[in-house]
Amino acid sequence: MEETIEKIPPLITNDAVVLGILLVILGGLFYLNKLKAFQQFFRFVPLLLLCYFIPAIVNSLNIIDGETSNLYFVASRYLLPAALILLCLSIDLKGIISLGPKAIIMFFSATVGIVIGGPIALLAVSAIEPSVLGGDDPEAYWRGLSTIAGSWIGGGANQTAMKEISETTDTQFSAMIIVDVVVANIWMAVLLIGAGMSARIDRWFKADNSAVENLKSRVESYQASIQRYTTFPDLMVIAAIAFGGVAVAHLVADGLSPSISKNFSAILSENPDSWVQYLSSLESGFFWLIITATLVGIALSFTKARNYEGAGSSKIGSVFLYVLVGTLGMKMDLPELINNWDQYWAVILIGLIWMFVHIVFLLIMAYIVKAPFFFVAVGSQANVGGAASAPVVASAFSPALAPVGVLLAVLGYAVGTVAAILCMGIMHSVSM
Repeated sequence: MEETIEKIPPLITNDAVVLGILLVILGGLFYLNKLKAFQQFFRFVPLLLLCYFIPAIVNSLNIIDGETSNLYFVASRYLLPAALILLCLSIDLKGIISLGPKAIIMFFSATVGIVIGGPIALLAVSAIEPSVLGGDDPEAYWRGLSTIAGSWIGGGANQTAMKEISETTDTQFSAMIIVDVVVANIWMAVLLIGAGMSARIDRWFKADNSAVENLKSRVESYQASIQRYTTFPDLMVIAAIAFGGVAVAHLVADGLSPSISKNFSAILSENPDSWVQYLSSLESGFFWLIITATLVGIALSFTKARNYEGAGSSKIGSVFLYVLVGTLGMKMDLPELINNWDQYWAVILIGLIWMFVHIVFLLIMAYIVKAPFFFVAVGSQANVGGAASAPVVASAFSPALAPVGVLLAVLGYAVGTVAAILCMGIMHSVSM
């Protein structure tokens, strides 16, 4: 009879203590990020990556146990939808439209490039490594790759949503995080270099960048109009908006999921080969939780509630998001990942081909519509990098344009999960 090895209990099991450790880690990293002595370090090592990996190291040293902790459940079911609501609260659809059609075209071109790039990369690598096509296997690559699609179209919140919707395993998700961060940061570095030679690129595209100059004054006026001193009542209202919206999202999810699941099962029992099988994510309560939270945020953006962006609503949403990133890191077992690293070379290759397809499609569209390179760079980074890095790329052109990156990145949060589900469905079909 095979002997089972009993896992040694972690040093700390109290979730209150674990949460304190997690927040000290996150707060310490952000504090160091502000110090001049660490500027060079954080230029090469992304802050987001450390927010994920340091909790992973603490977990791997058996100081805590992310598997037995309830913090991830709380973060993903309560803080994640709250973050989505607050991040989508600042969407100014009229403002985005006023940026001009080329900005929107390049943003959605970047989205389409990612949606089609995943399946193309998966097919390309399957020619040399057929095992990447896994059908409905729990470890099938399309599941984990869907989380990259969520990240590259929306951001961390959408990535976590796709992890739950696709039922990606924790070990596989850890590998996807690495591919996501490494490939995305290589491309970001290229964009920052391109910003320094944007005039030459614009001449090659035959693009008129006068619209970019006009954007500077428009954005500065908008930011000045909503900025204000944050009061205690402001914070209470922001909390009410966030968690009131979370309550609505849970009510909708609890009502829709069981009903859809029942009808879905009935259809499949009568037609087992029906195309409906590819819509299995509609059964997930978590799917409806995320979709509803996003819609609540977008709906509120048409009301006076959007003015709370000036009081810091998106900053509070970002706090929730980084707590979620930390709880994700707590679930990562580094020794197990290292021992199985030889299994993930194919994922890295898929990621590189995927990004190449995205870039080629984006540049072709830019040449066709004669879009300024600013729209190319920010449109791409608003998808791939999200609100954390899109303003960095935008400010490389002009500090006044940084909010434009945030604006488009927030649009990415809104469409990220839906577009990633489409990408996942195509990759699932390819894998079958």
